[in-house]
Amino acid sequence: MPNPKHDPSLVVIQLSGGNDYLNTIVPYNDGQYYDNRPTVRIEQEDVLPIDDQYGFNSTLAPIKALYDEGKVAVINGIGYPNPNRSHFRSMDIWHTAEPDDIGTEGWLGRATRDLDPDSENVLTAVNFGRGLPRALGVRGVPVASVGNLETYGLFPDIKDQAMRKYALDAFGKMYGGERGADAVADFLGQTGTDALKGADLLRTAIGKYSSSVEYASNPISDSLSDVAKVMFADLGTRIFYTQHGSFDTHSGELATHGKLISEVSTGVADFYDDLKEHGRENDTTILIFSEFGRRIKDNGSGSDHGSGGVAFVIGGSVKGGMYGEYPSLKEEDQLEGDLHFNNDFRSTYSTILDKWLHLEPNSIVNGQFEQFDFISNGSNGR
Repeated sequence: MPNPKHDPSLVVIQLSGGNDYLNTIVPYNDGQYYDNRPTVRIEQEDVLPIDDQYGFNSTLAPIKALYDEGKVAVINGIGYPNPNRSHFRSMDIWHTAEPDDIGTEGWLGRATRDLDPDSENVLTAVNFGRGLPRALGVRGVPVASVGNLETYGLFPDIKDQAMRKYALDAFGKMYGGERGADAVADFLGQTGTDALKGADLLRTAIGKYSSSVEYASNPISDSLSDVAKVMFADLGTRIFYTQHGSFDTHSGELATHGKLISEVSTGVADFYDDLKEHGRENDTTILIFSEFGRRIKDNGSGSDHGSGGVAFVIGGSVKGGMYGEYPSLKEEDQLEGDLHFNNDFRSTYSTILDKWLHLEPNSIVNGQFEQFDFISNGSNGR
């Protein structure tokens, strides 16, 4: 059960580039998998069985251990109708929950707005990485984006508060004219003020953090370590976002993909240990997704853009297991050489929004979608 002192939080990990579903959750007893993958495949001895049909790639051993504890929901065959094999368009669809039109608002930006409608906390949502993912983008919703928590800040070398405010005002005037003269100037000025406030708060997280967990040295572990620092500082952040990649493995896949998912698995396991050490494992749910899977047939060295994929939902309040049907590899069941999706990604979003964050999901995901049952009864109880 979640700790009543802490609001439930969501950590989203984006696997950028198109994670290979078939080499992540492996259909190791299906001869068609090995027929279609003569070179880019996971041998049976390198699979950690879930049952007599499917298993985890052995490089995912830390996540498999959490699965065995009942803490990992595997969402099989996730996708959307009329799949798009462009990285940019497909990721945009996942970010905006809008497959048919070009969306203007991110689903997590909308969720942030609903969690904090008056924007009282500029740190309700924080991205860990460069830029701002479209998923978090909604006009008027402040979101901090942190490349490196150790060095994060606006004008960090200016210690005097008045001087820093003056520097921000000068920046706003440079790009938008005098404050109050037009909407652009006001928007820039408010954005700068919010950013300054958020930066100052975030910089306090490092000094408050103490943990016995030693994270690995790689980008996703660094980001998840920063997520832990901010989370445990109790700054009111509810949504944390980060990404890892690139999973666009057209060539050299076995080495590249194995390294990347091993880093994700190790990073998530270390983060989960950190959550447990701080009594936060029941207050935190992790979503791992990618914009699409890969083609069923390999290309000799790698695999090309596909459709149906896999997502993971992890946490102390998650009911672990296999959800959704693993897509058939039979030729007559394929979608132009791809795995057919069998559940809409917005079902997973809706489940998390409704059953975990207690938000009305339909307006956030642009429709009503059947929900899963991977959140334990009584979770997020308030």
